[in-house]
Amino acid sequence: MLSEDELALLEAIRESGSLSRAAVRLGKAPSTISHAARQLEARFDALLFDRRRYRLQLTPAGQLLAQEAARLMQDVSRLSRRVKQIASGWEDRLWIVTDEILEFEIFAPVIHSFDALQSGVALRMTTEVLGGTWEALREGRADLIVGATNEPPAIPKLRWFELGVMDWVFAVSPRHPLAKLAGPLERDAVARHRSVVVADSSRSSAGRAYGLVGGQATLAVPSMRAKILAQRQGLGVGWLPRQRVAGLLKRGELVEKTMADPREPNILYVAWRGDHEGRALSWWLEQLRQPRLAKRLVRGLEITE
Repeated sequence: MLSEDELALLEAIRESGSLSRAAVRLGKAPSTISHAARQLEARFDALLFDRRRYRLQLTPAGQLLAQEAARLMQDVSRLSRRVKQIASGWEDRLWIVTDEILEFEIFAPVIHSFDALQSGVALRMTTEVLGGTWEALREGRADLIVGATNEPPAIPKLRWFELGVMDWVFAVSPRHPLAKLAGPLERDAVARHRSVVVADSSRSSAGRAYGLVGGQATLAVPSMRAKILAQRQGLGVGWLPRQRVAGLLKRGELVEKTMADPREPNILYVAWRGDHEGRALSWWLEQLRQPRLAKRLVRGLEITE
């Protein structure tokens, strides 16, 4: 590997095209620069500088050496920073998996605050749905999960706390046949119509869906936003987060239906593995415990378009 001085020499000659100008740039005598250039060629047993022209240039071998040496120096610099980062308690990377029901937009200000720490931690954020969120933590595809539903499963060294409670409303398009039915809707009436569900992303199980009646036809969509828009278009029926569709209900673009079997609110959880706690994870847990952020995440962003 080249030393920093040797790399600086290559760069100075490449950019200046002259031993004398390279010497001025490096603050050394021209004879010193000339001697160092010849030592470098002797070291690699290759012609690195083309001296036949008025302007001194790197040969193809010299260009390759300069490029690769610069890359290696950058790699060494990055490695040095990462070693210091890990030694000071920061993780190399933090992988956060959120349940799809939480919108990324709400996390953006938190990410800005995290970036301001200049920790060097590589942040990765992905989404899962229902059982897939817990599965990501169990299988090591997440360091931290946010917004998981249902009771925490058995995971070694699992730690968790409640993020908040999400309320639901059974809603249909005003053009849907169920919109015209009076009184609380019974299961049999609902079962005759297609339900819109967000597809469970679990890889190790058949997955699950809320509010389905046995044998009911389904339309599986990739996100809660897609589910809301599908029900708004009359493509099916189902339960929706009350806060996110409050405006649509108020404007009559969705109709709330009273159910004979109401759905209980969902508790959303934050969870992580207790054997992988670094400074980045601790920082995020502290933010997620703030009532203001937790409330915004659970309430979500209201659909307005």
